[in-house]
Amino acid sequence: MSPDTPSLVLVSFAVGIVIGLTGMGGGALMTPALIYLGVPPTSAVANDLVAAVVNKSVGAVVHWRSAAPHLTLAAWLIAGSVPTALAGAFIVREVGSDDPEAFLRLAIGITLLVAASAYVLRTYLSMRGTLDSAGVTLDDPRVRVLPTFTIGVVGGLLVGITSVGSGSVMMVALLLLYPALSAVRLVGTDLVQAIPLVVAAAISHVIVTGVDWSVLLPLVAGGTPGTFLGARLAHRVSQSLLRRGIAIVLALTGLSMLHVPPAGIAIAAAAFVVVGPLAWAALRMSHDLPPFQQRPWLATRVRDRHHRW
Repeated sequence: MSPDTPSLVLVSFAVGIVIGLTGMGGGALMTPALIYLGVPPTSAVANDLVAAVVNKSVGAVVHWRSAAPHLTLAAWLIAGSVPTALAGAFIVREVGSDDPEAFLRLAIGITLLVAASAYVLRTYLSMRGTLDSAGVTLDDPRVRVLPTFTIGVVGGLLVGITSVGSGSVMMVALLLLYPALSAVRLVGTDLVQAIPLVVAAAISHVIVTGVDWSVLLPLVAGGTPGTFLGARLAHRVSQSLLRRGIAIVLALTGLSMLHVPPAGIAIAAAAFVVVGPLAWAALRMSHDLPPFQQRPWLATRVRDRHHRW
């Protein structure tokens, strides 16, 4: 126990819910949170990866019970990602030998901006309707081996170095490659392939850095029930607004990791909050859609009120 234990448990519980709901955002949210709580970047990456082994396993079990994962697709992703993930910590040690903490902050900042862009791209694809291929979904699409293997190689390298990218960057790449695969099955596939990926990355970081039990145990204690809850709610929760909020958080966090002055971050935040929705409304209108998506629960309430009158 330490003074930071309650904060670690609460943050890991919230991040676990996001992992279970979307299959995205684990390392992208947890690693920066640990750094802001005072954990050194090398230790934050190592402990987050070890905790992710447990938390993602819980989400994968829940999705496995619903028969969601595409096992052939997951197998090719694993074949590409495990070797590069295993090399991650050793790359950090060699490339960032003079100042590994500064090297990791730079790498995490850049990867967070890439992840934020991936979230925006995923929301755009969802808006265009390409996620379900104009209403058609396939439970067993033909696996494109070489592109899938390449996604695994790149994703494994990102996760092995920064712990970011397993759900965020790799998920969007899979969406582009398999637009007709249903969203729920895609999340289940990503969670299944992420287990050996994060195990390999965690092993290399434990060898190089070790673990801090005062950090690791709260991450598991909060993240495990959070991931279980999120996975159980994945079928019921609309994720578009959630993804947009996460994208803003990741972008601002990435800018801060790159030592952008507070004034610059404040300007970026104002632009995201004020200009972002207007730009999004204009983009929807350019595709002959209403400027703002009506929420199902709101539509139901309006319809019920109309019937009562």
